[in-house]
Amino acid sequence: MTQRPRAVLAFGPPSLVGQIFTPDALARITAVLDVDVEQVVTETGSDAARRLLADAEVLLAGWGAPRIGVEHAPLLRAVVYAGGVASTCLDDPAAHAARGLVAANARAVNAVPVAEYTLAAILLANKRAWAAERSYRASRRLPDRADERADLGNYRRTVGIVGASQVGRRVIELLRPFDLDVMVYSPELDAESAAALGARYGTLDEVAARSDVLSLHQPVLPETVGQIDARVLALLPDGATLVNTARGAVVDEAALLAELRTGRIDAVLDVTEPEPPAADSELWDLPNVVLTPHIAGSAGGELHRMGDHVAAEAERYAAGLPFAHPERLAPRNPGGAAHA
Repeated sequence: MTQRPRAVLAFGPPSLVGQIFTPDALARITAVLDVDVEQVVTETGSDAARRLLADAEVLLAGWGAPRIGVEHAPLLRAVVYAGGVASTCLDDPAAHAARGLVAANARAVNAVPVAEYTLAAILLANKRAWAAERSYRASRRLPDRADERADLGNYRRTVGIVGASQVGRRVIELLRPFDLDVMVYSPELDAESAAALGARYGTLDEVAARSDVLSLHQPVLPETVGQIDARVLALLPDGATLVNTARGAVVDEAALLAELRTGRIDAVLDVTEPEPPAADSELWDLPNVVLTPHIAGSAGGELHRMGDHVAAEAERYAAGLPFAHPERLAPRNPGGAAHA
């Protein structure tokens, strides 16, 4: 029988193992890797943790995992991360990569629930569901259909996507069955590549100016911090809704609050900067804001999707196959910064 690669789990707290992995997923992992699922590394300072890491060829890690140095795990050859960026649990990703370490993450898997939340938010925003709920609760009577707005509903409305990230692309895919006009802005796209995704290309200004719902999916980079500023927000049509499931930092909050105070636009915010908003932030009280506590990503039973993904990647590694969702640890050019 072929010897199974030695592996170790690293999470903080250890209870995450039970939340992320079903018994079936753990059985799949232990069938191909030599790992004690009862022993979870949460730090690198103790003798017990160092003994586990010293023999490990594979690291199965996730949220709260400590940063592993080359000196901690000299035999380490693979990291499978139950989260977006495997390199967050390595103190020097490039040094690990130089020794032949390969990595995989679950970013594509975690994009699924974020995109699903976003789809629901878009469809409900165009139906003005939250305003209708508030009005219905206050009046306790059915609305007069004669007063219904002509722009209500999802037929031939325009949805703008900012950022062709994995989530952004998944949202575009989920929008295909609907009678919606989908536009996208992302710096790496042009008209042809946007069309291949199933959307029309536009500049950021063009997409903002035409969107009944503008949905944000760009990463936090120096050039995207505060990208949705007063100028961009002013381009949104009256009655538009801003949906943010990306990161709060991509929006200029002061500018957003200024627009929201007027009642001209609405917002669905699953992320803010900071999280949660300050106790005295107007975001808590404005009637045209839907505020959810960063729930779009994997939660509850959805975590099992990530556990199944880690198990599948472990099986691929043990079979000598490349990872299905690899993460590049080393820079493309010598002297460059490592990034995923």
